Amino acid sequence: MANRRLLAGAAALAFLAAPGTALAQTDIDALANADVIAQEEAHEKLFALFADSDERNLELNPLSRLFRGDDTNADRLGDFFTDSAYYAQLRDTQLNVALLQQIDRSRLSATDKLAYDVFRYNQEQVLAASTPEIRALTEVRPINHFSGFHTVYPNFASGTGAAPFLTVANYEDNLSRHDDYIAATDRAIAKFREGMESGVVETKLTIGNVIEQFNTQLAIPVEESQFMGPVTMFPDGFSEADRARLTQAYRAKTQEIYAAHEKMRDFLRDEYLAAAREDVGLGAMKGGEELYALLIEQTTTLPLEADYIHQLGLSEVARIKGELEALKAEVGFEGTLAEFFDYVRTDAQFKPESREALTQNYYAIGEQVDAKIGNYFSLVPKTDLVIKPYDPSIEQFSAGGSYQSGTPDGSRPGTFFFNAYDLPSRLTTGNVTLYLHEGAPGHHFQISLAQENEDLPAFMRFGGTTSYVEGWALYAETLGNEMGFYEDPWNRYGTLQDEQLRAMRLVVDTGLHSKGWTRDQAIDFMLENSGMTRTEVVAEVERYIAIPSQALAYKIGALKIQELRDRAQSELGDAFDIKDFHAQVLGTGALPLPVLEQKIDRWIAAGGG
Repeated sequence: MANRRLLAGAAALAFLAAPGTALAQTDIDALANADVIAQEEAHEKLFALFADSDERNLELNPLSRLFRGDDTNADRLGDFFTDSAYYAQLRDTQLNVALLQQIDRSRLSATDKLAYDVFRYNQEQVLAASTPEIRALTEVRPINHFSGFHTVYPNFASGTGAAPFLTVANYEDNLSRHDDYIAATDRAIAKFREGMESGVVETKLTIGNVIEQFNTQLAIPVEESQFMGPVTMFPDGFSEADRARLTQAYRAKTQEIYAAHEKMRDFLRDEYLAAAREDVGLGAMKGGEELYALLIEQTTTLPLEADYIHQLGLSEVARIKGELEALKAEVGFEGTLAEFFDYVRTDAQFKPESREALTQNYYAIGEQVDAKIGNYFSLVPKTDLVIKPYDPSIEQFSAGGSYQSGTPDGSRPGTFFFNAYDLPSRLTTGNVTLYLHEGAPGHHFQISLAQENEDLPAFMRFGGTTSYVEGWALYAETLGNEMGFYEDPWNRYGTLQDEQLRAMRLVVDTGLHSKGWTRDQAIDFMLENSGMTRTEVVAEVERYIAIPSQALAYKIGALKIQELRDRAQSELGDAFDIKDFHAQVLGTGALPLPVLEQKIDRWIAAGGG
């Protein structure tokens, strides 16, 4: 691409050097060479900024290093919930913006311009979320039942999570991180108190769930806690003295963590719960309307309003409900759609027989997907993918499935987690679509390919926007149609139900946070328009209450990716290749949707390929 631009520039100069302008060929070559040098200098300056910014970010967030497989500063978790960490990040972001403005974007190659645009977008979003007004609405609500540290840290530190446990130093680093975790728990209480004073508080529902989570964790004997997991799986080379010393240290530190959890639980139960708000939507919170508007923009990366999203959701819900009506007729079910949903919800043929049977079913799906993936992707990750259920201590409040990324070097595989809690409420009809979303070619492909691409700057390898990440995963579900998985009507039922879930999220999230919907209204809407069980619906609705706008990303992102694919197929015709399209979408990390659209449009204009 760069060479084509240089040749075009040289041709233009040659034209201008016609009779009357004595511009020699050597002058033309010199100008072209100067352009190359300027582009290289701009590239070096840009990527030096990226590298410096990344290092500064890692100093502030040492946990990020571990997820990359780097154990530098592995004895630190980070200074969460502190003013010093906030101001350090703010200064870093302001510095990034100032340095970026010193780089002439016009001198960059097309690829570098894309990186420039993503970096600029990221900094702008950090600044938008860092104003005193927004900070006063977010930092005083430090944890909830869906995204609190207490929901992810136990697994992280368990010996089976992202933290390494290969050496004695690894074990000692984990003990040091526990100190940071305990300190963060105390600081979270202080932040909650600030919110009580300012009148910006969480919902009673969310806090009640957090209290229940702590009750569940505290009911587990210390010796059976996930925090004791590492000392049950020592590497063979550890001495008996180290094993005994570390076991004693882990027992003592786990007891300290339990005390911190008990302190948080008691504070929330005995003090905060009474001050928490009854209404579940952000619109009922002081400053909540403004916060929700910002969250929509940051989640979707598009300038969308809540009313537009709500109406889009209603339209999609109606369309998908029509497809479910057609499927009901196809399988010969006589009765209403609600009765059809109830039949699938309750018939034993659609229930997993056991935890092990559910696991084996996912193994089989993985093998079937692997056999077909080469027909649609030329770009596939090197990182392995493993499949396993959530730990029982967290499964009650976890989603139906999730993905944990591996390391860029492949030393830790990616993991697809599925939920085996309350098996009688689980359906196997959605297993294929869930695997496509969380595993291959969904999150596992997108995240692993970005991490493995060393040509990308770190913020594009390891960061990304929710609308792209979740939009890609939902788009990946739709590939099951082309792969033949949904020829089975019950698998198709499962994917239609999952698509309906994402459409309902547009309605329910905006309903809760901008239209004053109650929890019961949201639950009733989802039960009326889908075949989800009440257990599933309650978990979903309470998730939307806890993390406003996040659920919008799936459908908004998938619709944009499908729109770009349709555009490419229409304009490229026979030149369209699905493998090439997927490589274009996946090849540069999780882009803001406007940046992705610009990239695909350039690819189409160049003829694809």
